[in-house]
Amino acid sequence: MKTPNNVSASIVTRNMSDFTHETGNVYESIAIISKRANQISVKLKEELNGKLAEFATTVDNLEEVFENREQIEISKHYERLPKPTNLAIEEFLEGKVTFRTLEEEALPTVRPTE
Repeated sequence: MKTPNNVSASIVTRNMSDFTHETGNVYESIAIISKRANQISVKLKEELNGKLAEFATTVDNLEEVFENREQIEISKHYERLPKPTNLAIEEFLEGKVTFRTLEEEALPTVRPTE
């Protein structure tokens, strides 16, 4: 997963009114952001597990476990990435997140009368 360079890895103070532009409701916006953050988190975890699976061994003895520099570097790289919540917030504020509400899906289609 490619992460944007403009996303801060640390905590940033946000103006809550910025979240209401898309939905008109802060709570709905936060719910959308949290769902997107979960999606990003799952994707990052799958990528990390896939990369670390190459180093997996079937050794159960602690004495036989050794340090692998490449494995440590991969883990450190993922630790330095911005948190999924920060990525989701940036995507939402930039308008890169698409969402549908239940009201939009439940509306019947109106057919013109003949």
